[in-house]
Amino acid sequence: MNKKETTPSLLKKLQTKWKLKSLQQVILVLVVFALTGFTILFIKKPIFDFLGISMEKGGFWKTVLYLLLVLPLYQIILLFWGFVFGQFHFFWEKEKQIFRRIKKIGKR
Repeated sequence: MNKKETTPSLLKKLQTKWKLKSLQQVILVLVVFALTGFTILFIKKPIFDFLGISMEKGGFWKTVLYLLLVLPLYQIILLFWGFVFGQFHFFWEKEKQIFRRIKKIGKR
């Protein structure tokens, strides 16, 4: 038996880790992540332009604003694309896990 036959592929590892039913579902989840990233890439600049924030310079407040505005928007868009590709349940469960973790941090 060669090494390739005994080592699970990356997609198989993701399937196991994420407890997905098929490799097709793994691919759909990865497509949702990719589309969400591209969507954020395209809407980030108009949001910052609307707020009058320059994209050329970095800075502490720009980073804080990014975290407060864009990251929650990312989560919403992730659910949207998850719905479009029939993976809403998977992403909704992940969102609930994130909220539980944040809640635990807040209780410390």
